[in-house]
This record gives sequence, structure tokens and C-alpha cells, in this order.
Amino acid sequence: MPIVTFLPGFRKVEVSTSDSLMTAAQKAGLAINAVCGGVGKCGKCVMFHKSGRIRFDTERFREFFSQEERDAGAILSCEAYPEDDCQIMVPERTLIQSQQILMNVMGQETVLNPSIRKYYVQVQPPTLATPTSDLYRLLDAISGLDGPTSKQVYVPLEILRVIPSMLRDSGWKVTATIARLPAGYRMIEIEKGDTSSQLYGAAVDLGTTTVVAFLRDLNTGQVIGVGSAYNKQISCGEDILSRVNYSKRKGLGRLQELAVDSINAAITLAANNAGVDRDDICEVVIAGNTIMTHMLLAIDPSYMIEEPYVPVVRRSLTASAGRVGLSIKPEGSVFIFPAVSDFIGGDIVADIVASGMAESPDISLLIDIGTNFEVVLGNNEWMFACAGAAGPALEGGEVLFGMRANPGAIEKVSIDPATLDLRCETINGKKPVGICGSGLIDVLAELLRSCVIDRTGRINTTISHPRIRQGEYFPEFVLAWKDETGIGKDIVVTENDIKNLIMSKASTLAACIILMNQAGITREDIKNLYFAGGFGNYINKDNAITVGLIPEVPVDRIINLGNGAAEGANIALINRKMRKFVDDIAYRIGYVELNAEPTFMDEYTKGTFLPHTDLTLFPMVEKSLELCRLRVEAK
Repeated sequence: MPIVTFLPGFRKVEVSTSDSLMTAAQKAGLAINAVCGGVGKCGKCVMFHKSGRIRFDTERFREFFSQEERDAGAILSCEAYPEDDCQIMVPERTLIQSQQILMNVMGQETVLNPSIRKYYVQVQPPTLATPTSDLYRLLDAISGLDGPTSKQVYVPLEILRVIPSMLRDSGWKVTATIARLPAGYRMIEIEKGDTSSQLYGAAVDLGTTTVVAFLRDLNTGQVIGVGSAYNKQISCGEDILSRVNYSKRKGLGRLQELAVDSINAAITLAANNAGVDRDDICEVVIAGNTIMTHMLLAIDPSYMIEEPYVPVVRRSLTASAGRVGLSIKPEGSVFIFPAVSDFIGGDIVADIVASGMAESPDISLLIDIGTNFEVVLGNNEWMFACAGAAGPALEGGEVLFGMRANPGAIEKVSIDPATLDLRCETINGKKPVGICGSGLIDVLAELLRSCVIDRTGRINTTISHPRIRQGEYFPEFVLAWKDETGIGKDIVVTENDIKNLIMSKASTLAACIILMNQAGITREDIKNLYFAGGFGNYINKDNAITVGLIPEVPVDRIINLGNGAAEGANIALINRKMRKFVDDIAYRIGYVELNAEPTFMDEYTKGTFLPHTDLTLFPMVEKSLELCRLRVEAK
């Protein structure tokens, strides 16, 4: 079998000729940027063939490379196969880099009422006069501290086995840890002496790309540590659909392991930051989308992407940490947020909790945008929700120089409409190597205001300016010259990139309008517009309206939730009564299936203009475009 050597680190791996070079790289421990899941559509897994024989159709994928790159042996690793021993160069940009991970939350207050409690008790030893059982004495002492009654507490066999020696070896002074579960109370540990001060829980946002964990002291409710990690499932596909297809190829077990590893990495970092032993973490509350939580529990998610698109389970779930594989106290509890549908999951329910919209009479619109989008409209009396594919463009996929929010990504752009002079900011202030979602929205809005593109996204090539030129395949606008970049070539946005961006934003706007029509309201009725997630947290609000990503509402009504999924999980962690509320929220939401909505394609088509075909829906943007027209006519 061929031996593939990956440069520059000289990692060697033996693979079969039916394994792609991407598969070989993953076996060698390299984290490859596989936006499309390794099906040859995104062009992000670029490598360079240095020696040996491989199978790769250069002509089929030539659009992803410049002539210079083709001459240097550029290949897509997901579509290249070794035929004998070979050497492959892996550029840094092909590897998953450290990302700008959103960890901040709004910090909403809630009642401190955790589901896990510790009871330090001094148990009366038995005598011949009072020969009651050890267990009864222990539970009776707990009940005397306002704990549950002895009949309410289930004690597993594993704990029953250690109770007699534990009581006697400790001088009858022990600490019992009791969990409040949907079916009653469960003792999860007994320890010698007083350990009641060591009681911790973790709130986890299980995202498609990243995992964030907040560690809390359950005695005080205070956040004492935060940790984050990449979701290691990225190596099996960037988006949810790619991962479901991976699971169908007998990969569900691997996806479950990667999800657990990712959560454990985030929790470990949070615990290390706080100086806490993971064995003292008694509970984890997890908010994630429906497919992610199914994969975490190794529940087959494949039927969710087939009609009629139903999950295996929607309600909230509990399990022991040991059964899931989380590296906390093995008998500790895991609570997983409920879902609304196949693509409205526990992360969105957590967003709703974080926003407070389910408790307010004001009508609110909540939007979470990534490769997929979720939209919720409503108040404390009613709610509608829908979800769909925004496409990968807003997260850097299907855009020539698009990338995640990694160091060196252009995240902010401004253009002087008179001179087309450009100012951009990159993450961590590094030389630009690409452009991420917030930067792409800025570019789209700024090019529209500067009259470089029209409302269909077409670049005006009659403008005489060095930044506007005909590229190899499409007209393009230069964002950074090669001597300014960290990749040694011009970074551009092409007319095709703009087309993909417009299609992505059109889907999201169409979903908002459909829900508004369903509820019989207009944009004037929306009192709050909440952006949830990393993408919404960093985009320019005015620019989001200008391009028609969201309905035009007063900017002061637009609120960034920060990491709403993590915030909602935090609230449920320290206030167990919220757990019934989240189930109520999930079952009260009316889900609108966009695939079955007859008006969706009509609304989507209207949204493929900037900002929309009907400018009366965007009166402030219309004024801005009129200024652009007058400026052009004055020239």
C-alpha cells in the first residue's frame, strides 16, 4: 500500500489506493479544512503534489486554482488518490486554524435553584435499641436538612455497596450528592467528610463549528471558568448535511466520539482555568441543534434529512455522564435541551430563553445565521419558527477567498464612494489571508453604496479604477493587493462570489417575511430583533439591513445576544425550574416547513435583489441608493 508523506512536518501514513489524500491526512492527524465535507465543491482542501504518482483530474477542478498554482502541482485533496509512495505539501491555509470563538453572554439573572445539591450530614450510628438500616439513617439525616424524603430518593446499587464502609470509616460524617431528575431524586455519590463546598456544573453550547463550556459554582451560581474548542467533527464535514451523510457511511460512532472529545476539551479547559477537579463537576447542560445532539447520543440522524424530516426525539433528555462518555463525575447528570423540529434545535430554544422573548408581550424576531439559518418570530402568547439552508457563503464557503473567522481574516471593510479607497480590519491585526462572513456583508453593502455593483450584484466594469478588473473567470474587485496580504496574491471578491452571497441572504430574508406574513404583522410591529451566534454578533447592523439580510427595523431595536445558546444553557443549569419551561417553549412553537411553503420561492426570488425587489420595505436603503444614483449622474 502507498505511503503518503505530508510536508512540511514529514508525517507519514500508509493508506490504500482507494483512500483520498484528505482521508490520508486525517489519518495522519492533520485537521483539514473540509467545508463541503470532502465532495469537491468548496476548493478549500488545497494541497500541492511534490512527488510520486497520484490520480487527480486537474481540468475538472481548474476553477479553484490560478495558473501559477496549477503549475506548482495544486490539487484538491478530497479528489486526489495516491497510486504509489508520494510526498504532498500541505499549506497552512488548508489546516483548521484557531477561530474567533464567541464566548460572551448577556449575563441574565435567574433564580439560583440547581438540580444537584450536596448534603453534609452527621448520621446517628445504629444501636441494639434502634437497629434501623444504614440507608434509612442516611436518607433520614438528609431529609432533616430540607432534603427529599427517604421514599423519594433512588440509590443505585453501586452506591449501596459502599455505604456501610463509608459511614463507619468516616465516623458517620459524610456528604451525599443528590440529583433532581424528571422521575424523582437520585443519589449520585457519597463521600467522606464535608465536601459540600465542591459542587460544580457546566453549561455547554455544542455548536457545529465550536464548543463553548461555562463552569459554574452551583453553591453560588457564579461563573468560575470558561473554555472553548473546535468541534472535531469538522474533519468529517463542515456542515450538518455532510456529517449526516458521513454517519450514513457507518460513521455515526466516530461522530459521537468526536462530539464527546470536543465537549471534554472545552470542559477541561474551563476546569483548568478555574482550578477545579473535573470529578467535582456533577452536571452538564447541553444546548445544540437537533442533529448535533442526536449524534452526541449516537442516535441515528439520517431520517431527518429525508421526507417527512422527523427527528427520533424532540423532548429534553437526561442521561448519566458515564453513559455519554463525558469526563466529569461518571454518575453525574447530563441534561440536553429539547428541539422543535429537525432543524430548530435546543440551541435555538436556548436562544429564546436568553432573549426573554417567550416571557414578553412585545413581538420579537430572533435570527441565527450560519451555513443554515433559524428564524423565530413571536412573544409570550405565540411563536412561529422556520429553518433552511443559507448556503456556506456567509461562512466563507463558495467564496473564492472566503474563510472562517480565523486570524488574518478581513472582518470589517469600508469604501470611500468617491475614490474607492478601501480600509479593512483583520482578526488579530494580521496581514489579510481571506475574508470572513462579517467582512463579506460589509463588502456587499459598501460596493452597493459606492455604485460598484447594481442591485443584481453585477460589477460595473465601465468604471475605470485599478480595483475593478476582469478576472480569469469573472469580473472582480480587489480588496487587498498581493504585497499587502499574507498569502502573496491579490485578495478579490468576484461577481460569482457576490451572486452566492446574494442567494444566501435571500433565503434568510424570505424566511423572515414568510413568518411575518404567517403572523399577519409588518416590520413596524417588530419591537426587538435579536441576532444570536457568532456571525450575528460581529456583523455591522446597518450593512445587514442595506443588503437585505434582515428586515429594515430601527437599528436601536437590533440586539446582539452574544452566545445565546450558552446563555440559555447557563440559565437552565442554575435554575432547574427553567427546564420545564424550555420543554413548554419547544412544544408551543408553530414550525413552518419552508420546503412545503408555496410562497417561499417567490419570496426568495424577490430577495435576490439588493436589498429586495420592493424598495418600499427598505425606505432608508432606498434613500441611500438614490444618493448613489445622483452621484453617478453628476459624473
